[in-house]
Amino acid sequence: MDKIYIDELKIFARHGVFEDENIQGQNFYVNAVLYVDTEKAGLLDSLGCSVDYGSVCALIGKVMTENIFSLIETAAQAIAEAILREYPLVRQTDIEVRKPEAPIDMEFRSVSVRISRGWHTAVIALGSNMGDSQSYIDCAVSELESSRHIRNIRCSELIVTKPYGFTDQEDFLNGALICETMLSPHGLLSLMQSIENNAHRTREIHWGPRTLDLDLIFYDNDIIDDKDLTVPHPDMQNRDFVLRPLAQIAPYYRHPLLSLTVKQLLERLENDKHNCSSR
Repeated sequence: MDKIYIDELKIFARHGVFEDENIQGQNFYVNAVLYVDTEKAGLLDSLGCSVDYGSVCALIGKVMTENIFSLIETAAQAIAEAILREYPLVRQTDIEVRKPEAPIDMEFRSVSVRISRGWHTAVIALGSNMGDSQSYIDCAVSELESSRHIRNIRCSELIVTKPYGFTDQEDFLNGALICETMLSPHGLLSLMQSIENNAHRTREIHWGPRTLDLDLIFYDNDIIDDKDLTVPHPDMQNRDFVLRPLAQIAPYYRHPLLSLTVKQLLERLENDKHNCSSR
């Protein structure tokens, strides 16, 4: 990916933990790297095919001067989010906020925070079998759509499926969505769990009834396995209630471990079921 650099943008602002910093203010310096495909702009010599770095500088200045943050970490995060939301062509941005006049009682050149944020593709499975399942799922999608960290949501149709694992319960309503998010995998998981909690989700029985179930199936092509999160979802290839809706919206999304597309995984699962039933 091509890069546009903004170096040492000087901004007088009022950020800091101490009250004097918020009142008196000081100089900050912002460095930004914008990851943009500039090929079309280069071939056509058209700014409309790229990103106007002058307007990006103005946006950075606005974020820095119209807010008062205690931490430069927060300032960097706010700048990155503003750029990613405002400029669709920017896939990723690296931001550094330098504070050369920080209140430190020692000789130093500068303190700074550097972060990298970007848009990532996430696939989420949706399910419910308690109460008004349609409403619970619709509300979950609406909450995701309203998040400033998520864009371009595409949803499958909802299907009625038999329960999986613990079968002594009502049928489920299931679906899937694909979106872009600037949240990390664990940040997205936290948002999903918050939405489940808003739907009064309880976890009393493994695979048991639930008002709302949100599972992170894929996150880019990442492979994650820790105490809080496993991606790709470890059992998705055995779940037709995940694969069937997902095949509607992302049939060619390739499983990074199994090296098969969603469409191929669904065909394999259906063939396995057919072979078992014909024996």
